Amino acid sequence: MEQYIKNRYDFVFLYDVKDGNPNGDPEMDNQPRIDFETREGLVSDVCIKRKVRNYVHLKVEAGELDSSKYDIFIRQGNILNNIINKGKEESENDEKKGRMALCDRYFDIRTFGAVLSTGNDLGVVRGPVQFVFSRSIDAIDSRTHSLTRCCITDEKDADKVNTFGNKSTVSYGLYRMHGYVSAFDGEKCHFTEEDLNLLWEALMNAFEHDHAAARGEMNARALIVFKHESKLGNARSSQLFDLVKIEKKDNVVFPRSFEDYKITIDKNNLPDGVSVEEMI
Repeated sequence: MEQYIKNRYDFVFLYDVKDGNPNGDPEMDNQPRIDFETREGLVSDVCIKRKVRNYVHLKVEAGELDSSKYDIFIRQGNILNNIINKGKEESENDEKKGRMALCDRYFDIRTFGAVLSTGNDLGVVRGPVQFVFSRSIDAIDSRTHSLTRCCITDEKDADKVNTFGNKSTVSYGLYRMHGYVSAFDGEKCHFTEEDLNLLWEALMNAFEHDHAAARGEMNARALIVFKHESKLGNARSSQLFDLVKIEKKDNVVFPRSFEDYKITIDKNNLPDGVSVEEMI
């Protein structure tokens, strides 16, 4: 019998971008997302979930994971209602059995949850893993660069050889994301210890197979995981997150690399019943 997770977890994920756009805002002409009051950069939770899904799917395609257990529900080419309808039919119209069958087959459903009510209603799955928006440690310098082309696509555009295009980038930004793992929801979704380890692996490799000129250099820098001894938890997540301090080093005015920051974890004030592991 598979071992479902028995502990609560809270974690801090750090990653950076150099000369790229980590997450364009479609309502702002795809410019980097930003907090207009503080000028701090933002990256949506959906963006990072996409990286995790893509990494797991690549491992399935490479034959390193069983597709009957680690398929991805939210991916290009899938017609979601067809999957939902088939799941309900195969479970003889039993809503709970159909929902659990999809949890057992699709890694992203039992990890992040899913709305399964758009077809033959299988309800809603609340996943054990929750991400929040990432926020840059400092204000970012977002610039839009003008580009030209040397070729044309049609003869009628012969006088438009130097047509301009645009690319928006962040000079440098170190981003911090908080995440949560619920053992209670994990048990309901059949989320296992093996799934949890795969999640950590996917985060640390989130950008390795996602390189693109538009995204510049993006790298996972640290994953700091707080493990609670109990299922309910031994401390508030805010207490644990406050133990992780990220500061610019002395004499650094405009950070341009990860080495421009100092990261500390106040382990002396770690609450009883909580351990911490750093994955770099």
